[in-house]
Amino acid sequence: MDHDRFTGLLWGQVILFALFGASLALFLAYPELRVPLYVPKLKVMVDTVFVLTGLLVAVLSATRFSVEGRRFDFLIFAGFFVTSLSLLAFTVGPAVGGFAGRSTELWAGVVGATIGWALVAAATFVHGHITRRGDLIVRAMMLGAVVLGAVWVAFHFLVDSLPALDVGGSQAKLTTLTSARAALTLVLLVAVAGFTIRFRRSGDDLEHWLALGGTLTLYATLDFMLVPVARAGSVTLGDYLQLLAYGVLLLGAWRAIRAAEFGRAVAEERARLAREIHDGLAQYLFAVATHATMLESGADPATTLPRLKEAAQAAQQEARYAFLALSSAAGRSPFDAALRRYVEFLASDGALTVELHIDPKIVLRPDEQIEIFRIVQEGLANARKHAGASTALVEIGARAGSRYVAVRDNGDGFEPTDGGAGQGLTNMRERAASIGGKLSLRSVPRGGTSVEVVLRA
Repeated sequence: MDHDRFTGLLWGQVILFALFGASLALFLAYPELRVPLYVPKLKVMVDTVFVLTGLLVAVLSATRFSVEGRRFDFLIFAGFFVTSLSLLAFTVGPAVGGFAGRSTELWAGVVGATIGWALVAAATFVHGHITRRGDLIVRAMMLGAVVLGAVWVAFHFLVDSLPALDVGGSQAKLTTLTSARAALTLVLLVAVAGFTIRFRRSGDDLEHWLALGGTLTLYATLDFMLVPVARAGSVTLGDYLQLLAYGVLLLGAWRAIRAAEFGRAVAEERARLAREIHDGLAQYLFAVATHATMLESGADPATTLPRLKEAAQAAQQEARYAFLALSSAAGRSPFDAALRRYVEFLASDGALTVELHIDPKIVLRPDEQIEIFRIVQEGLANARKHAGASTALVEIGARAGSRYVAVRDNGDGFEPTDGGAGQGLTNMRERAASIGGKLSLRSVPRGGTSVEVVLRA
């Protein structure tokens, strides 16, 4: 992996530690600064943001797991799901219900968070993939809910023997959950160390963000442990640190799922290219070999050479198209640049003049780029080979809040009901449907053809 990125991660953790240490020392030196802000509504809002953000991280991790099937992603999903569900059941729910601060929910909340982060920390020790995923995500959610329910029941029956948290006034006693939070701190320390080591070995972007987010969560828990709050509804430095931590974790999970979608799109395009090479390029190469063999066997060069040349040019053109499509899909070339090069190559012999308009504000996902490239390629190939068009217009833009791709030509056209579009139109419809788009066709005999794909918002 990139040594500079790992060094940057370490320096980031050192800086965070220094800032937290300085702020904690300031609060300990000046007790009046560490008086928590008692705003119950703000506390509920902040905790709700934690729940929603944690669930988003869990959903994004589950999505990447469904794409790649890694055990690592499954444990990340399970950990954040349990942590978020615990916060919802034992903190937000009681606050909304008017019974926040009871010993049962307080202890169950800390234990639930510890279980969740223990699953996240365990992810740093696993490798490999799960081949039979099935409904594993759903079963994990059910098991997590059952475990948290069992935790609540256990503490409900032990409530009389647990230290209570007085939430009745300003002289409330400090919470005695310090030992439980110390265990959570230890789990977080293991998680941070594990993600840092994994990132050094693999360079996975998600592990980088998990290490930073885990570091901030660790400092938030240290703040809760060293400067405990006795009154439910109080907001402290730890809450703000945790809010920042969840923002970092959400950003990392989002980047990871985008990368997973990108990788899946590239893999699908490679498989598609393999089929097309087999069905297209391989046939042209076979024709080249056949004509070359015919020449060796004494066939008339005047007849065979033109056919050999035509097959070789077709094979070269097909290979160039495949390269441009794959270079765009793999990110080696921006989509618009690859499409412009394709158009320039197609129109280089002057047989077809192509005008290309791409709205720079339009954003296309990797899978959309691949399919749109192929749709444009198919549309222009039809205009050139079958419609006898001399000019064509390719337009990618937005209209009435929807993105669209249009290929129009001045060719012969046909009656849409007579089957004149053939397999090409079927291919374009399938490609449009694969990215949630809708294809429409308008063609008039001797009046040209227009193919338009409207993409989902």
